[in-house]
Amino acid sequence: MNIFFRELRANFKSLLIWGGIVMFFCFAGFEKFSAYYNNPELLVIINSMPKALLSAFDMNAFNLTTITGFFGVMFNFFALILSIAAAMWGSDIISKEERDKTVEFSLSLPVTRSKIITAKTLAAFVNCIGLLLITWGITLAATSKYQPDSEFYNFLSLGMLALFIMQTIFLSIGIFLGSAMKQYKRAGSLAVSILLGTYFFSVISGMSDKLEFLKYFSPFKYFDSARLLHESRLDMTFVWLSVAIIVVSLIGAYSTYSKRDLYI
Repeated sequence: MNIFFRELRANFKSLLIWGGIVMFFCFAGFEKFSAYYNNPELLVIINSMPKALLSAFDMNAFNLTTITGFFGVMFNFFALILSIAAAMWGSDIISKEERDKTVEFSLSLPVTRSKIITAKTLAAFVNCIGLLLITWGITLAATSKYQPDSEFYNFLSLGMLALFIMQTIFLSIGIFLGSAMKQYKRAGSLAVSILLGTYFFSVISGMSDKLEFLKYFSPFKYFDSARLLHESRLDMTFVWLSVAIIVVSLIGAYSTYSKRDLYI
């Protein structure tokens, strides 16, 4: 428990920074929405954009003059921000012991390596939940003046659940890389590179039907915002695929960290 609370304190500043980024992005985005709100004339400008571009970012799937439709587009960027934070927390919370030369102190404690990973994983998990709640609260505050209806609140709740699953996916991948990589300094950059690669897959998979198979390689496509809105449910195929990624990553983290040599 001491490791868990120590990690919470150590990452609290990082949580505030990411919370500030989300707050700025949220209020800036919904402030921009004021120009679209009940103004269908602006849709003409959007519709004049290349169809491939509109499909890539799901902009053609929503009515951007409504708060529900605008949140559908914002959802994709929330997913990117929250996932990057999760991946960085996951990779850093393990590898920083070697980076900061504190691994000898950690190993001198009367706990096993598996308990160290468990405590650190729980601390990073709490950070992810904290950032998700900040995102949820700020979104509610920023959209309240537009008098959202029940459809928006249902979409928002389902969207937050989807964001939580995506956070957990990239958190577990980050933890695995931080635990498995001997070159611990590269764990964070590799985690973010994998994330951006999967995001790129999600973008190009929406540009052509021939590239649709790439959605299976991108958690950003597992929970498509347009489908969340129009079907009001999660695709259980992708939910179970997400669970598989999380479980395999965590098993890999425990098995590799318990065996590899640590740099003291």
